[in-house]
Amino acid sequence: MSSLVPVANAPGAEDARFMALALELGRRGLGRSWPNPAVGAVVVATAGNHTQIVGRGWTQPGGRPHAETEALRRAGQFARGGTLYVTLEPCSHHGKTPPCADTVIAAGISRVVSALVDPNPSVAGAGHWRMAERGIVVDVGVGADEARRAHAGHIRRMRDGRPHVTLKLAVSADGKAGLAGHRPAMITGEAARERVQLMRAMNDAVLTGIGTVHADDPKLNCRLNGMINRSPVRVVLDSGLKLPVSSQLAMMARKIPLWVITSVTAPAMAEQALRASGVEVMRIRTGEDGLDLRVVMQLLGDRGITRVMVEAGPRVSAAFLRADLVDEAVLFRGSDKIGADGLDALNGMPLTALTRSPSLKSLGVEPIGADQVELFERV
Repeated sequence: MSSLVPVANAPGAEDARFMALALELGRRGLGRSWPNPAVGAVVVATAGNHTQIVGRGWTQPGGRPHAETEALRRAGQFARGGTLYVTLEPCSHHGKTPPCADTVIAAGISRVVSALVDPNPSVAGAGHWRMAERGIVVDVGVGADEARRAHAGHIRRMRDGRPHVTLKLAVSADGKAGLAGHRPAMITGEAARERVQLMRAMNDAVLTGIGTVHADDPKLNCRLNGMINRSPVRVVLDSGLKLPVSSQLAMMARKIPLWVITSVTAPAMAEQALRASGVEVMRIRTGEDGLDLRVVMQLLGDRGITRVMVEAGPRVSAAFLRADLVDEAVLFRGSDKIGADGLDALNGMPLTALTRSPSLKSLGVEPIGADQVELFERV
């Protein structure tokens, strides 16, 4: 007899503990598993009163092997009769790999504890039912709230066709983002800058505007020790295709992907020069305010990007807020003031457009070195 059981009440301490481990494992794949979600899985065997973890897995770089396959491979024969904890419903369709639901069935798992139904229309509950019809007890909903955060990029891409957008801003104690004349300023300390590096590693792409490139000549890679290979795709919005081939971004394009999104009317010779440097150039239509951000996000979603971090200047940052495309924001506040002639953090908008946005709620403020960081998420 099949059994598919939505968990309505608070999960047992053991289920919650193993799901928390699966979620922790899944986070290892953030920024590396796209276009697939970064799933975590744990296989547990029970003999009498003794419970033991026999397999752990997480989605591998490029999206495969999947987490369930990895965990079951490590568990081997000990998976038979055991419980699989997984942060997202096992897939039920044939893609580049066989369905994970079939792998779970073949392994002899007796119970599956799944945090969420997969919003992918190719799955959408079919994986759960496939296993339940083969006699596996399937419990759905343990750790669901945390799993929704972990899989926010996948969920957003499946439902809206675009990536989950995190806006990162750094402002001085008096709310400024730079010095007069668009000159850059050192606003936060080392601890905050390391947090930004980690954020880059946990996103599929980091996006900026051509104004920031001209002002700062950034690399936008992950510079934490041993994590250069976790650098995201770099995306530059550049409607006039004015990105210098001598910029650090372009010079690193053969090692770390660089996508430049420009208008259909941008110069062809500039595109040829950038392509010769290893840059990928994509052309889209423009509106009255330049590149249409919703088209940009749709394009990134079509390319498999599930999470994008906007690390840009006041103009691009404000444009994302105006377009209501910010799903999450991370606001770093430095301890020093810049002064009244400093650069406003949001072009043509007060900082309260973020901090008091009806679309976003604050999750609280915490210290980070001598600075502070405040987190926001979509209501």
